[in-house]
Amino acid sequence: MTRPIVVRPEAGEELVEAHQWYEGQRPGLGDEMVACVEAALQAAARNPGVFQKVHGPVRRVLVRRFPYGVFFFETDSTVVVLAISHAHRTPDYWERRLRDE
Repeated sequence: MTRPIVVRPEAGEELVEAHQWYEGQRPGLGDEMVACVEAALQAAARNPGVFQKVHGPVRRVLVRRFPYGVFFFETDSTVVVLAISHAHRTPDYWERRLRDE
C-alpha cells in the first residue's frame, strides 16, 4: 500500500531552492532533480520501513543522481517529509522540525 506523502513547508522550500539552483546551472536540470526527488518520495511511500533510520523515527532515502537525502517519518497513515537536504549541508539541522511535530 502506498501511503500519502505530506511535505512539510520547510522541505518544500528546500526543493524549490534546489530546483532554482540546478536550473541556473543548466536549463532542464532542475526538472530532472525534482523528478529524482519525486521517485525517492514514491519509494518511501511504497515501503518506508526499508530505509535507514537516522534519528529516532526519522528515516532517510537517498536521491538518485543528485547529492540529496529525503528525511521522513511514518505515521499510521502517511509519510511526513521533514527535509530535502543537500548531502554537504550541516547534518541534523532538520531535527528541530521533528520537535515541532
